Amino acid sequence: MSEKRMLFVLREVEPWNMPDDIYRLNPSGSLPIFVYDGNVIAGNYAISEYLEETDKENKLMPEDPKARAEIRRLIEWFDTKFYNEVYKNIVAEKVQKRFGKGEAPDSRILKVGFNNLNYHMEYIDWLCERNNFLVDTGFSTADLAAAAHLSIVDYLGDVPWDSYKNAKLWYSKIKSRPSFKELLKDTIKGILPAKHYTNLDF
Repeated sequence: MSEKRMLFVLREVEPWNMPDDIYRLNPSGSLPIFVYDGNVIAGNYAISEYLEETDKENKLMPEDPKARAEIRRLIEWFDTKFYNEVYKNIVAEKVQKRFGKGEAPDSRILKVGFNNLNYHMEYIDWLCERNNFLVDTGFSTADLAAAAHLSIVDYLGDVPWDSYKNAKLWYSKIKSRPSFKELLKDTIKGILPAKHYTNLDF
């Protein structure tokens, strides 16, 4: 929404303490949820597609059908594959398990997450070696999806940026985008961000 220069108000919800009204808005109980003029759209993909289709000025998807298909493939990659292989094994262990269950993270699960993270970083690095952004048509919703998933892992200080120079350069560009200027101000209560987290030229 920031990329599209929209005015909006964010509501913060803790995933381990989901309010009942979330289920009334979205029966699956999953986030994000976009509410406007009494209408509700749920899910990252549905929301981003809706915003793209209704905003004719600030486009984040190219006209070329093949490029659009590639962008959608990458969004699916990060929303599903990265989420299951990295997020669940690192963020869910370090954050949600701690605050939701009051338990310490399992080192075996973390190890799996870190191994998977390197695999995904290699892929991002490979894509960025060939293009300025993830897709050769320029900045798109694929970049936003990938960077949004990476941002919380980076907040925890777990992204080995120095081993992936192309990915690091790409992420530094994303951190300067309108959508990330506000995101980088977010904090997790009880957990300090990595020192470089808000540094645009890290």
